Amino acid sequence: METNDSQELIFKVIQEKCILKQDVFHNIQLNFKILKNVLKEVGDDLKDKMDGIDERVVIEYRDIDDYEAHLRIGGDILIFHMHTNVFKFDDNHSLWRTSYFKENVNRGYCGVINVYNFLTDSYTYNRVNDLGYLIARLFINNENHYMVQGKRQLGFLYNDIINSVIDKEQMKAVIQSAVLYALDFDLYVPPYDEIKEVSVFEMQRLSEGLRMKTGKRLGFRFQADTDEV
Repeated sequence: METNDSQELIFKVIQEKCILKQDVFHNIQLNFKILKNVLKEVGDDLKDKMDGIDERVVIEYRDIDDYEAHLRIGGDILIFHMHTNVFKFDDNHSLWRTSYFKENVNRGYCGVINVYNFLTDSYTYNRVNDLGYLIARLFINNENHYMVQGKRQLGFLYNDIINSVIDKEQMKAVIQSAVLYALDFDLYVPPYDEIKEVSVFEMQRLSEGLRMKTGKRLGFRFQADTDEV
């Protein structure tokens, strides 16, 4: 292949792929801004309902930065984090066999918003060894079609990227499902043998959070194809 031909090929790929990825990233940025507004609305509504019932239950929305937002509900924090990269579905994914993807391969490129569940105390007391859990991943392509990969209802209610288009109501439904899952995902007592040994250092630094790991499920691994936790 001649040098000029290679140069033209590179330029063609830049036009097709790099511009596409910029479009997808710009779109996920816009959607994440909308999602943060919806997240605040959901939090404010729950807070209004809880006010006067029990002041110990704290419900709070926090806008961290352009890529992260938190919703605290009592002992749980849901962290919504927008990834800065654009992803393509694996070539072996079943979606590539659908007419929607076959008609336009660009539809297989998506921005991603990850949803994590942490214990509120992990942040309050800076327990840096505590565990959080990925409970959902929201994929949005440049046509605003979306799907969610996640646990329980998050994994089967929102998995039709071919026909599902994201909007504020859909975002609210996803957020509410994530909240319900987190609230139902209880903190289990860890096995005795895993915590029976404690170092002097860990005990001395207890107030600074450097003791045994705490998490809702020690040993938990995210599996999109099962409801087990």
